[in-house]
Amino acid sequence: MLAPRSTKLRSQRDVNLWRTPLALSLAAIALFGVTLIPDSLDAIGVIHIPSWFTMGSIDDARAILSAMMGAVATVLALIFSVALLVISMVATLFGPRLLYRFMQDRVTQTTIGLFMATFIYICLVFLVTHQDATSRFVPQVSLIMSWFLVVASFAFLVYYSHRIATSIQNPDMIARIADELYPAVVGSHRREASEGTGPLPDDAAIQREADAGAIVLCPRSGYLQHVDHSALVDAGRNSGAMLVFRFRPGQFVFRGEPLASVVPAPAARSLERAIDRHTAIGRHRTITQDAEFGIAQIVEVGIRALSPAVNDTFTGVACVDWLADALLVLAENPPLEGNWYDASGTLRVWMPAIRIERLAKLAFDQIRQASTTTPAVLIRQLHVIGRIAPRMPEPARRALAEQAEAILESSGGLVALDRRDLGAAYERVRAVVA
Repeated sequence: MLAPRSTKLRSQRDVNLWRTPLALSLAAIALFGVTLIPDSLDAIGVIHIPSWFTMGSIDDARAILSAMMGAVATVLALIFSVALLVISMVATLFGPRLLYRFMQDRVTQTTIGLFMATFIYICLVFLVTHQDATSRFVPQVSLIMSWFLVVASFAFLVYYSHRIATSIQNPDMIARIADELYPAVVGSHRREASEGTGPLPDDAAIQREADAGAIVLCPRSGYLQHVDHSALVDAGRNSGAMLVFRFRPGQFVFRGEPLASVVPAPAARSLERAIDRHTAIGRHRTITQDAEFGIAQIVEVGIRALSPAVNDTFTGVACVDWLADALLVLAENPPLEGNWYDASGTLRVWMPAIRIERLAKLAFDQIRQASTTTPAVLIRQLHVIGRIAPRMPEPARRALAEQAEAILESSGGLVALDRRDLGAAYERVRAVVA
């Protein structure tokens, strides 16, 4: 088995740029209320703040607050500009389907939120700092806290700049996609305490039973994103029925199309609501239960890199390497067949399986087709096939052998030297696969 990876899987449904800034802004308001307490007590003479803990007179305080407010507002506008620029660049270089990775980045959200919170806090302190004919109020503790917040915000800005500079590098982006595959694959194998195992069913027999069962229609169009198999196993056990899904996560379902079947049919009424509650259908594919989507994301980066407009061979080679790593992850932890049992070993949820040979074909097909004039990428594909083929199951090994044959056939337009290098790489692959 593969060594554990610490990458935490986050769904595309977590995409937002407002939740963390809003939480930090509310926290700034609460912090202002807390720091205003000792200032108010000092103003009425209950406590005494030492003179060394102050930041000067009211004129000094207003000048300091004005300077900090202007600096924070300027940098906050700059951060928004940088974030939009990065998002635009990512859409061009990597593809729009990878934008959510930058929008859900915790560092970006925290940086925006921290500067917004600091700006709100300074505004509040500025509002309560006043002097008139009868009173004078200078919140010294709040002034000190404003200084600390500004220093913390600018210190975090340095880390934010480092994070942006690192994340927009092609190898880092590709590696992060591959890293997310591991928790997705491991999570698909996790079974709850109420679930069990059973014999591998006859798929053809399951389909015949589904045809005789009650059809549950899809309520809306979209991609099947998530299926809570544990909850559906419990619902099927309580109703004494089996749920047969017509689609797996990652596939597009039309509104009014048969989504699942309930066997036996009389149990459909009680299970239709459970299916609607425990399945997620949305506009985007997510990697949570869709390993194929992770492969497709890396392939998309590779295709864009190999396009005539970009012509980045090194990124294409990097994509081939990480696709091979992703296939090894899936070979060590193959996607489940889509069979979920209750504790007694009775099949309760069935869905179409995704085969490892299909994923191997997906990982090589489009990049091979885009690399007909790029021998470096074709040779690297043959190289990784020779390295990972011995560790793949037999169906995937056959699919890799077919890819090697197709790579050799696509070399007809290359010069003699490149054809000779590619032929030598193919011979090594053939020996390993055989």
